[in-house]
Amino acid sequence: MSVDQEQFLTVLSREDALARFEAALFPRRPVTEQRALADAIGCALAHDVAAPIDVPPFDRSSVDGFAVRSSDLKDATGNRPARLALNGEVIACGVAPQLIVTSGTATPIATGGPVPRGADAVVMIEHTQPAGEGAIHIDRTASPGQFVSYAGSDIARGEVLLRAGTIIGSREIGMLAACGIPQISVVRKPKVAVVSTGDELVAPGQSLRPAAIYDTNGPIVSAAVSENGGIPWFAGSFPDNEAKLEAGMRAALANSDMLVLSGGTSKGSGDVSHRIVSRLGQPGVIAHGVALKPGKPLCLAVCDGKPVVVLPGFPTSAMFTFHDMIVPVLRRMAGLPPRADARVQARVPVRIASELGRTEFVMVSLVEGDDGLIAYPSGKGSGAITAFAQADGFLRIDALADQMAAGTEAEVTLFTPHVRVPDLVIIGSHCTGLDIVTAPLARADLSVRSISVGSLGGLAAASRGECDMAPIHLLDEKTDVYNAPFLKPGLELVPGYRRMQGIVFRRGDSRFEGLDARAAVKAALADPACMMVNRNQGAGTRILIDRLLGGARPDGYWNQPKSHNAVAAAVAQHRADWGMTIAPVAYAAGLGFIPFAEEHYDFALVTARKNRPGVAAFLESLRAKETRAALEQAGFHPV
Repeated sequence: MSVDQEQFLTVLSREDALARFEAALFPRRPVTEQRALADAIGCALAHDVAAPIDVPPFDRSSVDGFAVRSSDLKDATGNRPARLALNGEVIACGVAPQLIVTSGTATPIATGGPVPRGADAVVMIEHTQPAGEGAIHIDRTASPGQFVSYAGSDIARGEVLLRAGTIIGSREIGMLAACGIPQISVVRKPKVAVVSTGDELVAPGQSLRPAAIYDTNGPIVSAAVSENGGIPWFAGSFPDNEAKLEAGMRAALANSDMLVLSGGTSKGSGDVSHRIVSRLGQPGVIAHGVALKPGKPLCLAVCDGKPVVVLPGFPTSAMFTFHDMIVPVLRRMAGLPPRADARVQARVPVRIASELGRTEFVMVSLVEGDDGLIAYPSGKGSGAITAFAQADGFLRIDALADQMAAGTEAEVTLFTPHVRVPDLVIIGSHCTGLDIVTAPLARADLSVRSISVGSLGGLAAASRGECDMAPIHLLDEKTDVYNAPFLKPGLELVPGYRRMQGIVFRRGDSRFEGLDARAAVKAALADPACMMVNRNQGAGTRILIDRLLGGARPDGYWNQPKSHNAVAAAVAQHRADWGMTIAPVAYAAGLGFIPFAEEHYDFALVTARKNRPGVAAFLESLRAKETRAALEQAGFHPV
């Protein structure tokens, strides 16, 4: 992409962009079709449906017993039961009565059987006794209508059974079938063509070439289309070749009701989607640039009556803008009501900086605090694939605000109708060994929420009561003691396991081969072309690195990823020559490793929470032979 970029057209507010988009599309007549009941699941009813018959269609018995005249039983008691002669028929389900129930008679009837002429009540069989051949005794009175379900008592003929816009599910199908309706008119689900753009994209299943990424937007947008009433059609992935992309977009739009692309919205010289959209039909581009974060590059267009959307390329940006701006339009086209999002109130424990002038959406994970729900920001950028899957919902920061202060009570919009507060909340330093320890909890249906913020961030969260425990590996420089000196009142130390930290490098690099850690760092500092990769401030690994560097700040020092895996990836991909990570990660990446220090990876447990079931299960797993063996096999050393 060229450094020079065209500027966005006038950036619209979220509300203005959505209003203009909807005004260019609606009103419009929904496209309807007839569907058999079995094929109508998930569709929206196109018109009101009135009941063509009464349900039940006749007066029927709701119990097994005898159809009677209530007046014959007005004086019946246990001491003086009424004696009634039995009529010569038994009414079962589906059997039409032939005989009239006259005064002094009764007719045997099954549950669901039609009530015969002359009867106005049914007596349960449990309340009768035989009174010789062809007669019964009844020892209690019966009120008119007793155990009789009258015709139309469930559904009356002519009653509006279902309203237009109702989403057809199993319950609705049951109501329609009860009225004998075999098929209904529904709004035809719009066919949505999904196109991915970008030279860097590789289809899942193919080999990943250097600098390429797997196409995730295609599958995730297609799934979101299906969730919101559309029929997705993945029309393919196209490189940033204007001619090929335009041919693909025209073919996709011609065979669909809506076209959704991802990527190609930033208006750089390599981004061609928006230019093609402007040629696809009238009125063309409605908005290119919306005051959203994430999602500013969104492009909205209407081409000859069909909506065309170009989403940002980063997955989180793409999905936020799709759900916020596109779903309302898609659901209207599908005849569905607006999405009913569940919302909860939660306290934000940390300050969240925001950009003035842009409505910002921040994904959060919900945990249970001492005084209610706590919304923890995910901390992942708009390129994070896991952000949507791991978050419980999002909060909104108004365009006129430059921050959300710590302690703010905010409304969180949930991604699902209900949120399950985790049984165990872990906030602190990340380690792949945690997956081993928590695996038995998942098998026991205990949910675990793990948020990686570093050792110091975890200690702060634990002190505020925002988690059950904080994984830490902090070395006190004064005492050379791990972790214990950092505990605050209300926290206690649970020994975890040991893991070896060391220098990671590419095998065969003569600057590091055969040296110990201190000599390797000295050799790296002696070579100005030798680039390091650091770790984030607050990480226990960062403390070890700074001790080795002794105040030096070599090239790459300010490159500060937040995980051991990111350090290994930087070295393996030649973006750095050395860094510090743990042995299991280094070996998994096929890199050389120089041991430096076996650190203590322990857990700062919130004492007030130690009796919670999730905590007890974690501690039990940590001590279990099976877990210890699995940790050993992975390269860790349980204590």
